[in-house]
Amino acid sequence: MKLENKIALVTGASQGLGKAIALKLAENGADIAVIYVGPEEPALAVCREIEAMGRRAKAYFCDVREEEAVNDTVKAVTEDLGKIHILVNNAGVTRDGLLVKMDEKDYDMVLDINLKGAFHMTRACCRGFMRQRYGKIINISSIAGLVGNAGQVNYAASKAGLIGMSKSVAKELGGRGICCNCIAPGFIETDMTKDIKEDNPLLQQVPMRKMGKPEDVANAALFLASPDSDYITGETIRVDGGLAT
Repeated sequence: MKLENKIALVTGASQGLGKAIALKLAENGADIAVIYVGPEEPALAVCREIEAMGRRAKAYFCDVREEEAVNDTVKAVTEDLGKIHILVNNAGVTRDGLLVKMDEKDYDMVLDINLKGAFHMTRACCRGFMRQRYGKIINISSIAGLVGNAGQVNYAASKAGLIGMSKSVAKELGGRGICCNCIAPGFIETDMTKDIKEDNPLLQQVPMRKMGKPEDVANAALFLASPDSDYITGETIRVDGGLAT
């Protein structure tokens, strides 16, 4: 198994892309810290699926906006499961609206969770990564961070920020054996896109004429988490069916 004896911390892992990534990493040998907010049961259900594979898993409630909560969570994961080797910053929200009508609270919330949350978690984990001279950081961005999207000034800004942050982290920590990369999904079948139907004009912009599946993103995450990508850092991999080509 590519990730045997590795421990991965995945934020937003109780549903959607985070769940798919957590399960994919576990299938390939990793033990998983399932980070969530909201109801506990979906996170526990993910843990049960992982444990059924013969891997260890534990759920941790953590609001990634809160630095102290993040630091305490990373400490707890290390005590419970061992040294963290892989960090997947997937936690994210949308609060869409046109620029002229966007409430400042909605702008701040999206930036605080999507971008500052990733900053908090990366900083907390990289201390251990630096000591062990190994770590894989995978930030889930979006094609909105590459090309923008009307009605998503806050979301696009947060996802573009993740790309810039990842490039900087790659340059700062590459000499210590730490890789930091992004995945930029396009239209993927999750709760966020459940209202997009097959005949939606937006899908006509996708060269492959279909939406992707969470497993498509999870496969990219597995590649970036595995030794197969040990000489890749500062990169953004699009999983978008060619939409941003």
